[in-house]
Amino acid sequence: MFSYYILIGAIALVSWIVSNQLKSKFKTYSKVHLRNGMSGKEIAEKMLADNGITDVRVISTPGHLSDHYDPRNKTVNLSEPVYSQRNASAAAVAAHECGHAVQHAQAYSWLTLRSQLVPVVSVSSKMSQWLVIGGLVLGAASGAGLGFWVSVVGLLMMGVATVFSFITLPVEYDASNRALAWLKNKNMLAPNEYAGAEDALKWAARTYLVAAIGALASLLYWAMQILGNRN
Repeated sequence: MFSYYILIGAIALVSWIVSNQLKSKFKTYSKVHLRNGMSGKEIAEKMLADNGITDVRVISTPGHLSDHYDPRNKTVNLSEPVYSQRNASAAAVAAHECGHAVQHAQAYSWLTLRSQLVPVVSVSSKMSQWLVIGGLVLGAASGAGLGFWVSVVGLLMMGVATVFSFITLPVEYDASNRALAWLKNKNMLAPNEYAGAEDALKWAARTYLVAAIGALASLLYWAMQILGNRN
């Protein structure tokens, strides 16, 4: 169990470093004001229009870095600073979220798969670790009885959540690539503005990468505890 705490601690440390770096990047590039004077809302609306998307609304949502695209009601939700500000960070985030809207409109397979898994993961992610630990307590370490099968069910749920985190990677990277391609091809940003947007999106993507690696590491650890000790 001690090794698990070391593993989780190491992953949490890396996640904290990446998250802080991301916040630092967005703060830095929020000072790079756009020469075109467009707000995040205007950037988003133009990208949607340029991609022929007319049924998606751009709305403001409370919070910081709370930006997201909601395929259920077809809304690009931009945090208040991104929605109203006119800088490289706002442009990057607004275009990225519109990248998800374009994915949805074009039935991008990874996004479709991810959306289908959301209801399952919302349940399994909350229950999996409790089932695994509960199974171990009931005797899974000895490889026999009810405890073992309870922990296996928890492990399978954890596996679904891990798969979900890796499916998220191509969805997020593709959305960023679509955003950057549009910003560049439409000459929306000056070179220094584009460089800032590109760097900010790279760090945003790394947060998903760290999360996926952390999920996999946790899954492998518990799998060894349950299946390895059975022998």
